[in-house]
Amino acid sequence: MPPYAYFQKQFMPLSEAKIGILTHALHYGTGCFEGIRGNWDKEKERFCIFRLRDHHERMFGGCRILKINLAYSVDELCSVTTKLLEESGYHEDVYIRPLAYKSSEAVGVRLHDLEDDFLIIVTTLPPYLDIQKGVRCCTSSWRRVDDTMIPPRGKICGIYVNSALAKTEAWENGFDEAILLSHDGHVSEGSGENIFLVINGKLITPPSSDNILMGITRDTVIQLARNELGIDTIERQGDRSELYLAEECYFTGTAAHITPIVEVDHRPVGTGKVGHITSQLHKIFAEVILGRNSKYFDWYTLLSPKAVRA
Repeated sequence: MPPYAYFQKQFMPLSEAKIGILTHALHYGTGCFEGIRGNWDKEKERFCIFRLRDHHERMFGGCRILKINLAYSVDELCSVTTKLLEESGYHEDVYIRPLAYKSSEAVGVRLHDLEDDFLIIVTTLPPYLDIQKGVRCCTSSWRRVDDTMIPPRGKICGIYVNSALAKTEAWENGFDEAILLSHDGHVSEGSGENIFLVINGKLITPPSSDNILMGITRDTVIQLARNELGIDTIERQGDRSELYLAEECYFTGTAAHITPIVEVDHRPVGTGKVGHITSQLHKIFAEVILGRNSKYFDWYTLLSPKAVRA
């Protein structure tokens, strides 16, 4: 069964979904996207699409920033997404990528007087980071883009050049991931993840004012820590040196799940191993994203075995 896409208001094999080389978004980054997990539960033989509606609602915010007229309701987007996953025939974890973009074949920097379009693809995603052993990080020489430059509250395509520069810098210097600082030197986020620190047994995470994406996994983990472990999260500015002094650190993200950070700038975080709170949250999160906890039923879009094509 070939992978499928939803493109120009129809379902088709992914290989047939093409855009022209003059497409505005290709040249200027004038699009916004989401990354959504479809988690395959082998035991129950079903998918759990995690927080589907929340992802599509966030994309509407990105569209408002970019003056993209998204000609769908949130309900329609959710329906198209589930239909596409049914058509794709996967029986494994998948990554769902909706993209709204300036589709005019036009040269010239602007947002006005351009056509808009929308697509969704479903694909597989190899492990993004090592969520078992943890990752080694460096603080990047690249600073996180400020809200007055490119607003980080939407997953705007063009802003990810900032992330790509930081990620490759880290990789070329022997690290797994980068941690970006804000323009005034406060901890912001990873190249594609939010970040949490454990200090004196409390969870600390940067606030929206430090130019972070308001991550859906970030919000999930804040709620799980409070509801399941009785640990509140403090949203405040953090300094680079606090990364060195923290008892634990971890990333959160749709691709990264909960990924422990075991080293920063050649300094071990805590004991240099996965911390106790991080480990507890990881176990809870792994069950929740499979749709197995009825307390969080509103987060789940479940597809039964009969709906999935072999």
